[in-house]
Amino acid sequence: MLLSKIAERLFVPDFQKEFRKIESKDFSPPKAKEIGLYLHVPFCKSLCPYCPYNKFPFKKNLAKEYTSAAIREVRKVASEFGEFKVNSLYIGGGTPTVIEDDLCNIIYAISNNFDMKNSEIYIETSPYDISEEKMEMLKECGISMVSIGIQSFKDKYLRLIGRNYNAEKALKSIEITKKYFKDINIDLMFALPEQSTEDFLSDLRIAESTGISQITSYPLFTFPYTSAGKFLKVKKVRVPPFSIRKEMFYEMYDFLTKKGFSPASVWGFKRGSKSYSSVTRDFYIGFGPSAGTKTENAFYLNTFSLSEYINRVNSGNFAEVVKTELSKTVNDYYWLYWRIYETRIPKKEFEERFVKNYPQKARFFMKLGKALKFMEEGRDTYNLTKRGMFYVHLLQNAFALNYINEVWGAMTKEPAPLIIKF
Repeated sequence: MLLSKIAERLFVPDFQKEFRKIESKDFSPPKAKEIGLYLHVPFCKSLCPYCPYNKFPFKKNLAKEYTSAAIREVRKVASEFGEFKVNSLYIGGGTPTVIEDDLCNIIYAISNNFDMKNSEIYIETSPYDISEEKMEMLKECGISMVSIGIQSFKDKYLRLIGRNYNAEKALKSIEITKKYFKDINIDLMFALPEQSTEDFLSDLRIAESTGISQITSYPLFTFPYTSAGKFLKVKKVRVPPFSIRKEMFYEMYDFLTKKGFSPASVWGFKRGSKSYSSVTRDFYIGFGPSAGTKTENAFYLNTFSLSEYINRVNSGNFAEVVKTELSKTVNDYYWLYWRIYETRIPKKEFEERFVKNYPQKARFFMKLGKALKFMEEGRDTYNLTKRGMFYVHLLQNAFALNYINEVWGAMTKEPAPLIIKF
């Protein structure tokens, strides 16, 4: 794909394209004044066949072991490297809420060991795990914003993708969550097998009518390592045709912007000031199996193996097992990639990072973006157009997620691979 090759030349300069195994002593966190935190809770009561994230069937005793290890990991990082000022904590999974009170215990450990005074706490969950008691618990733990993995309001599509609730439960979960939280994101999937554009628009109408503040939507099979052999039970489901994905995306864009939503990312639309997103922080530390840590000169991954994670942390080691080096150039392009993801590139910082340091590539990038009608120039930002947002979807599938696919696929096979080339 031509766009994929162009993207690779733009976004992967000087990138060594490999992870190497490290010892615990080789881990070093960010030196930035403010960082984000990520907590991975790898348990679900029901494993959805299309979901690629690192997860395990919920077992109470195993969850207790994980909780103790996660708290120990938090304390070790804080004790060895000092207190960090945190601007956000994102809790993903899995379905984090299945571990119930233990979730709050981990959050309290983080709050007691890091400066969380100006931090927002975001969490994702599923309709099957939402109740009055759970939402009250999350509120008491200090959660700021909740994301619910609805996926569809039609029972036939929920059955197709292996969800263990129905449309009635999905709507009820939103109703309950709204009693406790003002800022709510819901995930919807589109371009499902046999799904028409009208079916998807119907889901969007229902979602909008609930009054939630953000809608994130993505097509089936756009996530990492779906080719790693973990989803054989749905292998007959194919990636939807380009024309259908484009039609549905454009209809979604038009419908939501007319309803007062604005792009929060290439996947999401918000109605309000807050954006729900886990991946756009410049520097962050990850806790839990498969969590990543991004520093000024490296990206680390924790082991994906739950047993190895528990054993390593309980033995007094860090959970990070592989590392890739990042140059200043790669960090600059990392920044640009996520600004594109957010659909807005601040002009001033773009000039400081790119026009001064990489003038030819900066000019080529801007000329190409405008020529392809992917970008429009605003007063303070360069903004992605509807067309640009759609094609970034494609580029992520053809380019960025391909790299993640290779890395995550290798990490699921070995607790600590010697080397991963991608």
